[in-house]
Amino acid sequence: MTEDLRLHFEIYVKPGAESHVFTGAKGALLRRSNFQRAWRKALKAAEVTGATHFHDLRHTGNNWPGKSGATLADLMQRMGHASTRAALRYIHTRDSRQRFLAQAMSDHLDGLRADDGTEQDGDDEDGALPVASGT
Repeated sequence: MTEDLRLHFEIYVKPGAESHVFTGAKGALLRRSNFQRAWRKALKAAEVTGATHFHDLRHTGNNWPGKSGATLADLMQRMGHASTRAALRYIHTRDSRQRFLAQAMSDHLDGLRADDGTEQDGDDEDGALPVASGT
């Protein structure tokens, strides 16, 4: 994927931080009036079928980091949003993630108990398990 992006930049993107990543055939910024034609041509060239909208790229590009464990703050910075409302759309839970979290809690709890099932050193006088910090 990274190599594809590098190649795209070498061929189609002018040097400089202010250059546009996607342009028309003559190098100009794509306008709303001609964007759909370019989008359909790109979908056909990539052999993508079905109803695929341009905004699906943004959703996927932000959903994957969310799926990989990105925090809300990470997604907000990535998308350039100041509020949490929009970023929350890209954080989805999955059964596999819930199983992972349950196993992590179980492993953590196992680490707090001695082999004989009693609580390890460092517990409070009232018998409560210590509170974990960090991750």
